[in-house]
Amino acid sequence: MLGRLGCGISSLFKPFFQVDKTERVKLALLTLTFFFVIASYTLVKELKDSIFMTVVGRGYLPGATFASLIAMMPAIFLYSFFVDKMRRYQLLALYSLIYGVVGLIFVYFIGHPTIGIANMAASPYRLFGWLFYFFIEGYSPFVVGVFWAFANSVTSPDAAKKNYGLMVAGSKFGGLLVAYLAYRFLTPSVALELSDVAKHQFIAGASSLLLLMVPIVIYWLTKQVPAKYLHGYEAAYQLEKEQQKSKEETHKVGIFEGFKLLVSQPYVLGIFGFIFFYEVSFAILNYQRKCLIGDCSSGPADLSREFFWQIFLVHLVGCLLSLIGTSALMRRLGERKCLMVIPVVSGLLFLYFIAVNTLSAVVIVFIGLRALNYGFSYPVRESLYIPTVKDIKFKSKSWIDTFGTKIAKVFGAFFNSFTFGVLSRFGGGAFLAINGAFLGIIVVVWSITAFLLGKKYQQAIDNNEVIGMNAPVLEP
Repeated sequence: MLGRLGCGISSLFKPFFQVDKTERVKLALLTLTFFFVIASYTLVKELKDSIFMTVVGRGYLPGATFASLIAMMPAIFLYSFFVDKMRRYQLLALYSLIYGVVGLIFVYFIGHPTIGIANMAASPYRLFGWLFYFFIEGYSPFVVGVFWAFANSVTSPDAAKKNYGLMVAGSKFGGLLVAYLAYRFLTPSVALELSDVAKHQFIAGASSLLLLMVPIVIYWLTKQVPAKYLHGYEAAYQLEKEQQKSKEETHKVGIFEGFKLLVSQPYVLGIFGFIFFYEVSFAILNYQRKCLIGDCSSGPADLSREFFWQIFLVHLVGCLLSLIGTSALMRRLGERKCLMVIPVVSGLLFLYFIAVNTLSAVVIVFIGLRALNYGFSYPVRESLYIPTVKDIKFKSKSWIDTFGTKIAKVFGAFFNSFTFGVLSRFGGGAFLAINGAFLGIIVVVWSITAFLLGKKYQQAIDNNEVIGMNAPVLEP
């Protein structure tokens, strides 16, 4: 095992030293940026559910998922406005700054004796719980998603195959590091002078401070890396350059342009479907996991601690996966086959869940599915955006990351409500049969979508094609 890991690490770093110094600097700074993004996101993401369940109540989690879908509407309109007005690196710096500063404001309210988690009288009328949930729900599309959009816009397809595994491994290391530290910090015997409330404040504050490092690193990147190394996919760059010369960039794109591209471009709709099928299946399993853990927890600190331990294992497995196989598989198998790996492995995990159906099985499948997504699926599916125009990379992607994931979670929530009703009425056999049949259908359709996406991606790269090139493209 150690030999395999050593070979994997050697293979992972080999492409890093085969490029010139400037490319290495660019990759190193992108990796450092992603390290801070994921480290910050890991801390607040695990606090989101524990704080909401404490302040509002576990039974309102499905409703919060649906409500967040509506709450994202004004946020995505504002985001579309910023995409038209700002450069790519400025957009990432801005959203990192916004979420870092607003996160510090939430730190205060977490510790408030009435509004915060010190008051354990859960009620659906406690606005703080809802606002905090909505705030963190926007973290993925508007921070993590914007980072990937930026990375895809400055990375070539060949560089993505070679180096995305290293970049993801760096981010996973950040995630597992902060998750373990948070887990230890919430241990009753550690930091005895601090209350559980103060510990939650400290973790949320650390998340914000980590995110505020992102604008600094982005500024450093723009100063250390010449513009010619930030072209990314050359065909897309040349298209944008030509449109600038013809002054087509003065055409103002509406806030719904990303949505229009999503529904009009089969390739973009395929990316939506690929993510949708994962999120639906994960939502089904994750809600069951939260309910089971919530039943065994004695309070918010105990609940958060268990969440952090599990996400530590997710990042650990994801980091090992990135080190051993992600880059190697992307180079050797290509995009199409790598995309097919994801639904197939997910299907095997679902079979294990149906066959065993215990708390430990749910946790194991959660760790496996999440690690597969973070360590392998993310770099593979995000590279799908490389041969696309800027409006797809940023605007359509924001619609997919926001509404694609939220709609999937809402769908999963309704399915969970239905299956839990079946469980109470007809027993576990009917419950497992419905879950198994539904997840089986998802895997089949998911696999077909993956195959078609991979085929179209390879066609675009082979033909030097820019997907969505008929849409207006603004200044990069």
